[in-house]
Amino acid sequence: MHATVTQDTLTRSVEDYLKAIYRLSPEGRPASTSEIAHLLELSAPSVSGMVKRLSELGLLEHAPYKGVQLTEAGRRAALRMVRRHRLIEAYLVEFLGYSWDAVHPEAERLEHAVSDTLVERMAVALGHPSVDPHGDPIPDADGVVRELACTPLADIEVGETVEIRRVDERDPERLRYLGEMGLVPGVVVTVRDRQPFGGPVTVEVAGERHSLGAELAHVLLCATEGDR
Repeated sequence: MHATVTQDTLTRSVEDYLKAIYRLSPEGRPASTSEIAHLLELSAPSVSGMVKRLSELGLLEHAPYKGVQLTEAGRRAALRMVRRHRLIEAYLVEFLGYSWDAVHPEAERLEHAVSDTLVERMAVALGHPSVDPHGDPIPDADGVVRELACTPLADIEVGETVEIRRVDERDPERLRYLGEMGLVPGVVVTVRDRQPFGGPVTVEVAGERHSLGAELAHVLLCATEGDR
């Protein structure tokens, strides 16, 4: 029998774990303890201990040697935190003049401190946005999230024109670098060249050409005709 858990009883650490596991579990794929440890920059024994606790609370299902998955209760709690985080990021950019490379750490701190009332007022002020400044979908107040179909820029054929829909990157320096080239969500780019064996990709945006390493080309997620 699981202990009764309410949102008010969840600690910051628990909320961070649930959000991390949600990020690591696209389409319900189990997340390994090593993946969780790497994302949260914690030791494997610490993660194992918390996984056991979250399982006892009924927030996780843990299958030995397979990994962990969020239960329905765990998923609801995780999506609440994801909504708070992404709305705060959007608000900081839209109303407080933050750049998209600076909002993540601020939102990490604020998401645990602000009230649900304040978060929902932010949503109203923003006009209930569907995505945050990086193009990540914002769950609605009922916990429904509309994941958008995307294709990494690294997989786009030479000559094809696509729209950047999402940037799956949190490193401030990389975000600044991409922003300086105008490679942000909503921008239309054309792939002009791609070198083989993981070589650079050359794109044209607003009449200018830029060369990107394969790693950066993979974090730029685009909408193709098939994704729309």
